[in-house]
Amino acid sequence: MTTQSPATQGRAAQSRAAESPAATAPGKSLFSIWLTQDIGLSAGRSSLVISANAIGCLVTMPVYGFVQDRLGLRKNLLYWIGGLMLLVGPMYIYVYGPLLQTHFALGLIVGSAYLAMAFAVAVATLESYAERLGRFHGFEFGRARMFGSLGWAAATFFAGRLFNIDPDLNFWAASVAAAVFVVLLVAIRVTNGRRAAAVDHAASSVSAADVKSLLTYPAFWGLLLFVVAVTATYNTYDAMFPSYFASLFSTTADGNRMYSDLNSVQVFLEAGGMALAPFLVNRLGPKRSLLVSGCVMATRICLSGLVTDPAAISAVKLLHAVELPIMLIAIFKYINRHFEPRLSSSIYLVGFQLATQLGAAAISPLAGIGYDSIGYAHTYLIMSGFVAAFTLISVRTLRADGKGLPETVAPVVTEPAPEPAKV
Repeated sequence: MTTQSPATQGRAAQSRAAESPAATAPGKSLFSIWLTQDIGLSAGRSSLVISANAIGCLVTMPVYGFVQDRLGLRKNLLYWIGGLMLLVGPMYIYVYGPLLQTHFALGLIVGSAYLAMAFAVAVATLESYAERLGRFHGFEFGRARMFGSLGWAAATFFAGRLFNIDPDLNFWAASVAAAVFVVLLVAIRVTNGRRAAAVDHAASSVSAADVKSLLTYPAFWGLLLFVVAVTATYNTYDAMFPSYFASLFSTTADGNRMYSDLNSVQVFLEAGGMALAPFLVNRLGPKRSLLVSGCVMATRICLSGLVTDPAAISAVKLLHAVELPIMLIAIFKYINRHFEPRLSSSIYLVGFQLATQLGAAAISPLAGIGYDSIGYAHTYLIMSGFVAAFTLISVRTLRADGKGLPETVAPVVTEPAPEPAKV
C-alpha cells in the first residue's frame, strides 16, 4: 500500500465527520436548516451564528497554520483535532443547541470556539496536510481531496433523512465517523525517514517573522482581495442557501429530503471534478483558474435570485460541483507558485481560509438584514453583482503566473524531488 492511500482514506474519514449537518463547518450542508428548523432561530439570528463562527476562525486559523508549518509532516495537531471531533455528539446535543435556545450570546461564544477548533479550521488544516503530503510523494492534491468529496456525498445522502427522523442521529453518526478518522490517522506511516526528517527540520525553522513577512508581498494582498470579496461573499450566500431551497417546496420535510439527495449528487460530481480539475488548472494556470471559479460563483448566485422552480434551482445548485474543484486546486497551486512551500499551511489558513471567514464575519450580518427585509432572491442579485465586480478587479490584482516567486522572496529548497514511498 502506498503512503497516499491511508492519507486519502484519512481525508475521506475526516470529510465524513466534518461534512454531515451535525458536524459541519459553519455554512456547510444542513447547518442552517438545523439552526432555523430544529433550534428555531430566525434567518437573521442564524446569520449571526455563522458570523460568530467566522470570528472564532479568525483567532484559530493563524495558530493552526503556524503550528502545522512548524510540525511539517508530523501528525500531532491532527490527533488533537480527532479528539475534538469525537465530542461532536454530546457537544451539539447537550451544550451548543440548548445554549443557543436559552442563552444565545453564550451559545455564540462556546459554539464558535468549538466549531473553529474541531471543524472549520480543522478541515482546512487537514487539507493543507494532505496537500503537503502530496508534494512529498509527488501526487496531485485533487486525488486525495476527491475521496473527501465521496465521503461527504455518502454522509449527505443520509443526512436529510436522519434529520427528518431526529436531528440528533446526525450528531451521533458524526462522532462514530470521527472514531473511524482517528483509526485511519494512526494507520498513516510516512517512510523514507531521511527525506521526512529533512522536511521536518526545515519546518522547525519557521518563525513568526516568516509569517509576518507575508504582509509585505503584493501577491499576498492580491490573493486576500479575491478571497475576501469573491469567495467570502459566495460562502455567505451558500450558508443560507439550504433554507431558501427548502422553502421552495410544499413542505420543509420534502425540501430537506430533496436537498439531501441533490447534495449527494452534487458532491459525487464534485469528486469527479477534483480528479479532473488539476488538468484544467495546469493548462490554464492558477490565476486564470481562480478567475474562472469567480465567474462560476457569480453565475450561480445570480441564477439563484432569478429562478424559483425547484427543478431549475436544483440545476443551479450543481454548479457548485464545477466551482469548488477549480477554486480549491487553483488556490494551492497559486500558493506554491508565489510563496515558500514551507509556509503553505500558514498561507492557506491565513491567506485563504481566514480571509474567507473575515469576509463572512462582515458580510453575513448584512446578508441577514437583506434576507429579512427584501428577501433571498433580491439579496442574491446584489451579492452576484458584487462578486462579478471583484472578479473583474482581480484580473489586475492577482499576480501573473509567469512571475513566480516575488523578487523579495528568497526560495528555500526544503524538499528533494519526490520518490515512491511505501507504508
